[in-house]
Amino acid sequence: MDKTERVRDADVVPAPALVIAAIASVQSGAAIAIKLFPAVGSGGALFLRLAIAAVVLGVAVRPPLRTFSRTDLGLMVGFGVVLAAMNASFYIALDRIPLGVAVTIEFLGPLAVAVAGSRRLADGAWVLLAAVGVVLLARGGGHLSAAGLVGAAVAAVCWAGYILLSQRVGRAVPGLSGLAVALMVGAVLSAPYGIVAGGVDLVRPSILGKGLALALLSSVLPYSFELFALRRMRAAVFGVLMSLEPGMAALSGLIFLGQHLRAREWLALGCVVAASVGATAAARDRLPAAMIEG
Repeated sequence: MDKTERVRDADVVPAPALVIAAIASVQSGAAIAIKLFPAVGSGGALFLRLAIAAVVLGVAVRPPLRTFSRTDLGLMVGFGVVLAAMNASFYIALDRIPLGVAVTIEFLGPLAVAVAGSRRLADGAWVLLAAVGVVLLARGGGHLSAAGLVGAAVAAVCWAGYILLSQRVGRAVPGLSGLAVALMVGAVLSAPYGIVAGGVDLVRPSILGKGLALALLSSVLPYSFELFALRRMRAAVFGVLMSLEPGMAALSGLIFLGQHLRAREWLALGCVVAASVGATAAARDRLPAAMIEG
């Protein structure tokens, strides 16, 4: 089967199904990352994910580095820096607070991008609803780590930057070359943190196997699914579907990790999801087409 036939096979799958599969893949990967934390720490899990994903995409794409302009290389390096920071802060959050809570807070980044620059009263209402959700989480009790909440908030800021840089890199660099280079940069930046955290355990066969699954589920597969989906659907529809991610994260945490959220936290999650759906559905012309998780 040649490349053209594989692309046609992918196009047979409905675009919304690809987005939902990408969301499920990312959250399954997050569950694997959490299980890796006791062995190699959040830093080791981060390094394994980025390094293995960089190798897989690098071999598959083979980005022609010598043909890129300095401007394009600068964009890709910046993209990689933000990618590494986003995932590092998110893993710090995952190590301290439930998966559903972390993703709910992190999703404020895409929400901010969706309503940025808007003067519409309705968009202000969506932001207020999301703020209610955050307040419910922050004042929900002592079992939520302050460091975890801060980590998720930093991840939200980085995700907003990731969206904007992803859009610019996607326009400047064809295919997945920009992403492949960004993953290489992220892997290099995370190496000291990961090696110190994971040590010799990083090269244990069982750990490498989980690292491969993490890289495929959290980076390679979802990025590919979203790429195929974005070729056949509007960015606004994509954004609405991505708003399902906090709910999917909460379910993943419940099923795979036994993380039970209280009623207040489910209500907070519902507020953020509703705000995200409303804002992204209304922002048809403002929402970047490259709303993709790291």
